[in-house]
Amino acid sequence: MIKDDLLDEVIGPARYLGCEHNIVEKDPQTVTLRFALCYPDVYEVGTSHVGSHILYHVLNSRPDTYCERAYHPWSDATELLRRGNIPLASLETDTPLRDFHILGITLQHELNYASVLSLLDLGGITLRAADRAPTEPIVIAGGPCAVNPEPMAPFFEALLIGEGEEVLHEIMDLLAGFSPPFADPEIRSRFLGELSRIEGVYVPSLWPVEQVGRFIVPQPPSPDKPVVRRRIVENLDAAPFPARPLVPYRESVHDRAQIEISRGCTRGCRFCQAGIIYRPTRERSVETLRRLANEIIAATGYDQISLSSLSCTDYTRIEELLELLHQDLSDRRVSIGLPSIRVDAFGVELARRVQRVKKSGLTFAPEAGSQSLRDRINKNVTEANLTEAAAAALQAGWHKIKLYFMIGLPGETDEDVLAIAQTVQQMLDLGRECLGKRSGRLRLNVSVALFIPKPHTPFQWAAQDSLDQFDHKRRLLRERLDRHKQVKLSCHDAPAAIVEAFLSRGDRTAADVIESAFRSGAMLDAWTEHFDYHRWCQAATEHDIDIQTAASTPIPVDAALPWDHIDVGVTKEYLLSELEKSQAGTTTDDCRDAQCYDCGIQRLVASCYSDGDAHEPA
Repeated sequence: MIKDDLLDEVIGPARYLGCEHNIVEKDPQTVTLRFALCYPDVYEVGTSHVGSHILYHVLNSRPDTYCERAYHPWSDATELLRRGNIPLASLETDTPLRDFHILGITLQHELNYASVLSLLDLGGITLRAADRAPTEPIVIAGGPCAVNPEPMAPFFEALLIGEGEEVLHEIMDLLAGFSPPFADPEIRSRFLGELSRIEGVYVPSLWPVEQVGRFIVPQPPSPDKPVVRRRIVENLDAAPFPARPLVPYRESVHDRAQIEISRGCTRGCRFCQAGIIYRPTRERSVETLRRLANEIIAATGYDQISLSSLSCTDYTRIEELLELLHQDLSDRRVSIGLPSIRVDAFGVELARRVQRVKKSGLTFAPEAGSQSLRDRINKNVTEANLTEAAAAALQAGWHKIKLYFMIGLPGETDEDVLAIAQTVQQMLDLGRECLGKRSGRLRLNVSVALFIPKPHTPFQWAAQDSLDQFDHKRRLLRERLDRHKQVKLSCHDAPAAIVEAFLSRGDRTAADVIESAFRSGAMLDAWTEHFDYHRWCQAATEHDIDIQTAASTPIPVDAALPWDHIDVGVTKEYLLSELEKSQAGTTTDDCRDAQCYDCGIQRLVASCYSDGDAHEPA
């Protein structure tokens, strides 16, 4: 929070006000546990994060806990705080971060890593866990990046692997028994020992590390704990979800109400980390979602509600849900958004249901232009699927469609890249066919991401393209697509993707690079105007590391990996089998429609997905 007398000196002062609609207010004197929920990016990004809303709700449901929030300030406010020696404080009560019992930091994106250190430093907290005084807060992390905790491990006392709704209660119950703050190192050490016994909690200081081949790899602290197992909420319908979410003062990145309809995905795209680390598929019931949607709209006043899921159209009762929500919300002129749509599941009837109030944006993700490459990545959609989906959208009145592709995928050729341009041309031709004289209104936003190998995926061993390779492929696309006035092409930044790949698959040596980058000014790297590739390269050079070489060097499939001690449920054997299928150009069907492929998640849950019985392994 920025003091009132300084607000006129910063851009976007609404970021620092607090006091939002639906904010939780408690008397700090009446609670025994103080938890600061921190997002290492600016306010309008952090307030769009559904997971943070859930955890804020879960923690504040406890009478003994006050969960407050902090976000990373924009660069002008950061400079102001440092110049005035003003500690970063919570939005709710203006309490400095160093005065909380626990800091919980979301690791949503690798390019936020330097911002984590900046946030700690602004809060007056020692960067490395090993150097912290016993009275300093316990700093924990969670989120999708925690599935490879090693690059950030030295900065945290603990990392939560998996879903936090249940495990946070266990952590807070344990903390309550220790009556924080801690008086001496022995008590703090004893707390961490007890913390490590909670399923899904990784305490890095208790895991010795060894150099094993290319990587520094954690070793089990005892034979009875060879891995840290991911925590999974099996009954999503019974899991908490806030019916009165915060309404930000400043327009957020996703300026709408959001409701999570399902979690997990069984499609098995081989590049997709989320499809692995959020297994199994679980759904909230239509009845629960209908109740929540009505309560959320009444409590926020939004005129749009977005149905959050890895693939909305895979929700088993999606048409029924849309029909009921329209019945309830259309009189209030509330539109319904489907941000993630499978092109093989979007037809005329679904288009009709979605566009009743007003047409929100549509995004289709073919990922690759050629069928052969789609088969390699297991994106089980065809050109006919895309044509049918686009035609349904155009006939239902949409004139603006976003197409999402990826370049640099394993096995990709120039012909595969050019096939993206051919697909876009086919969409323009389809627009002329479906819209006739109105075809000039058609707009295609073509977003091209760069492949980044991610831990716990079949492509975790793959090499990433070099800067030169990425630049060559982007030039091929621009030469063919920039000529079309109806097409807006946006390509992700290649240097940022290379740094992300290095951090994604890093071991504990990456922590030294992150700290060096931070000390030389790195922060808010997810923002183009703040990212500096040369700064990251220089930071890596200080530790005898070449970032591009690390990212573009394949990993032998028999190598010990820095994240081998993290059990997300899906086995390495399954990932290897999927890698072999990719190299052979063969696909794996959605396991909800076919046989069980024995991915391993069955070891951790009673049922593979919530809308039916689990298949027996093949």
